[in-house]
Amino acid sequence: MLVERGIQIMNFEVVGDAYAIASNYLRRTGAIADSIVTDDRLLEIIVKMFQHGELNKLRLANKAIAEFEAHTPA
Repeated sequence: MLVERGIQIMNFEVVGDAYAIASNYLRRTGAIADSIVTDDRLLEIIVKMFQHGELNKLRLANKAIAEFEAHTPA
């Protein structure tokens, strides 16, 4: 992440890859609908974790899956 004069630039590739991994898994388990629409809650979890320093896309996806499943009513 580049920080210059108060401007932050996000690495969209890492966030996008992590979202693709997590959403694919959650769709296969039935936790989210099987559609092309982005799940805002999952994306929000991933972006928040990325902003807090998690830069590894696999770890980011796995942590996001765990948090998403932990906060999904049964």
